[in-house]
Amino acid sequence: MTEVITLVRRTPMTLPVVFDTFDIAAADGDADSYLVRPDDGRAHPGLLFLMDAYGLRPWLREMMETIAAHGFTVLAPNIFYRSGRAPLLPLPDPAEPDGQAHFFAALAPMRQQLTPNNTMADTKTYLDWLSACPFVAPRALAVTGYCIGGRLALRTAGAHGSRIAAAASFHGGRLAVEDAPDSPHHAANGITAELLIAHADRDVSMPADQITLLDSALDAAGVRFTSAVYRDAQHGFTMRDTPAFSEAAYERHLHALLALLDRAFADGNV
Repeated sequence: MTEVITLVRRTPMTLPVVFDTFDIAAADGDADSYLVRPDDGRAHPGLLFLMDAYGLRPWLREMMETIAAHGFTVLAPNIFYRSGRAPLLPLPDPAEPDGQAHFFAALAPMRQQLTPNNTMADTKTYLDWLSACPFVAPRALAVTGYCIGGRLALRTAGAHGSRIAAAASFHGGRLAVEDAPDSPHHAANGITAELLIAHADRDVSMPADQITLLDSALDAAGVRFTSAVYRDAQHGFTMRDTPAFSEAAYERHLHALLALLDRAFADGNV
């Protein structure tokens, strides 16, 4: 499916964009995916967009459109493709007291399939797909992730070194768990990308001691990074279709992300 959307956005660059849905042949099946790119027929820097736990849905498409309008080709795969096509589960009903708990209980078997080996095999597949896409410039790529995708974004940067020019994590959880061998902070020595990591001050999945441990590991590895704690923000603050959404935090995240991408691809090939 292909649609052309003309966007008016508060960004320095505003381009009409094209939205596509298609499947990517991955390790254990076809990963249904979104692709958004500028509608100019040119190759632009590629960005791997790693979804949150709620999956591919209209709000993620809108986020991707905003980034693509700034001059990027943006790919978002369904990271839970082993369990089926998106949407796998309906969003929790905010009016249901136990809605969140029921959602994550149902999601648990799907998350268990995201083993360290599976996720790194998958992200390599997605990066390879972007590199081969005619609408992606032949150069290093960028990655951004949200929630569970934020954790994957940092691990991807650690696993692929100079192939990743910039990586961002927003309200990622469990980014620096000392006894978890696949915790992103253990991959710091493999990171050459510039990082942007934005935490929420009300996020119990990323407490202050983990933030300190992550920052220390990145410092020790000589990684270029920005680490910020957004005040009065909850886990999921970028997601407009959830109760955690914060307009101020979302706008701050967007400004910071686009600035990171502009720095990474500052030679004008956007």
